[in-house]
Amino acid sequence: MSGPISTATGRRHQLLLVFAGMSVFAGMAAISLTRPSGPGLWSGFAIWLACALVATAFLNRYLPTRDPLLFPLAICLSGWGLVAIQRLAPPFADRQALWLVISVAAMLFAAIFPQLLRWLRVYRYLVLAGALLLLFATIVFGSNPSGFEFAPRLWLSLGAVYFQPSELMKVILVAFMASYLGEQSAAIRADRDDAGMRLSFLPQLAGPLLLMWLLSLVILIWQRDLGTAMLFFVVFLLLLYLTSGDMRILFGGTLLVIIAAAVAYHLFDVVKLRVDIWLNPWPEADGRAYQIVQSLMAFGAGGIFGTGVGLGSPGYIPVAHSDFIFAALAEEWGLLGVISVLSCFAALALRGLSIGLIHSGRAFHKLLAVGLTLMLVVQALMIMSGVLKLLPLTGVTLPFISYGGSSLLVCFIMIGLLLRLSALSVSTRHSGAR
Repeated sequence: MSGPISTATGRRHQLLLVFAGMSVFAGMAAISLTRPSGPGLWSGFAIWLACALVATAFLNRYLPTRDPLLFPLAICLSGWGLVAIQRLAPPFADRQALWLVISVAAMLFAAIFPQLLRWLRVYRYLVLAGALLLLFATIVFGSNPSGFEFAPRLWLSLGAVYFQPSELMKVILVAFMASYLGEQSAAIRADRDDAGMRLSFLPQLAGPLLLMWLLSLVILIWQRDLGTAMLFFVVFLLLLYLTSGDMRILFGGTLLVIIAAAVAYHLFDVVKLRVDIWLNPWPEADGRAYQIVQSLMAFGAGGIFGTGVGLGSPGYIPVAHSDFIFAALAEEWGLLGVISVLSCFAALALRGLSIGLIHSGRAFHKLLAVGLTLMLVVQALMIMSGVLKLLPLTGVTLPFISYGGSSLLVCFIMIGLLLRLSALSVSTRHSGAR
């Protein structure tokens, strides 16, 4: 790609948007055939279509050298999510459509505003302090929109609007680690002994390692949010390994995760419950393991082609529109639908990691691109593995698809930053060629 998006690439971009529009329209039409269609059904599609067209026009005007596939993939996944939420929990679909407008606007700001990357790099401590203050406020003043007394209080409320600060922490922590590790990367890689083993760089990494460890413990203990704590630590370890190139980082981090998991299993009932039903859910299929058992049955009922949108019974899965939306999609879309979702996330991973590869000469940009990509993909793998009983349930959302305004907003901000980095990668390639 040399300059603005080429004609062939632009056609692929348009074809992917057309495919996304047709699939979202077909899903809404199928829902309208299986139940009376209220005004919110087609208004949601109209909002999604407007977001896709307006955002594309803005990106073509202000960021013509961007990666052409990132936004179509994200808007396609969000459209499928809107269809699934309209099918599973219609009262929440209007809220998700409104959050989609806000999220796409935030993505455009992150992609087009030129100073945002510099601010994240230069003012990393100030931004991190503000995010930690929000997280502390959640621990003290947090609430849960479900209203259950013993449910985790992960949200801050402003009237009828709820926001989850731990979602925003995903972007801020990745930016902080990318900035800090980017500054240390040259010294870390040069710090070898005669045998090629890196030894004395560990004190340089003790600060961020301790910070991430403590933050994960705070989230786990006070907020009982196992998924977010695991996600933060896993992505941090991968970034640390990418910076140092030392396999001992992965081995040591894996050991820490195992130790923490063993301690958490004996100290926290929620962790013990999730591990127990992961190991053997069938004795309590009508009790504590009801949700995961229904999820597995939904996968089995879907077969290859699925039951059809609106023709399955995903409502038997508790909270199917949020944590278990992947199981609902598997039942009504079948194996082909599952492969389609996996393919979109795989394409997102390839595009995001390739942006980081092009930025190999700019440590901050490289680590930021890779970190944001890992945050999206690892989160998706964690929840998809959880509903398939490949891993214990973590309670995170499926990016772009699950219901949740905070999650949708932060996912699109990540896409906006990746779009900005992809546009910068073009100039990096050109300057390297010269």
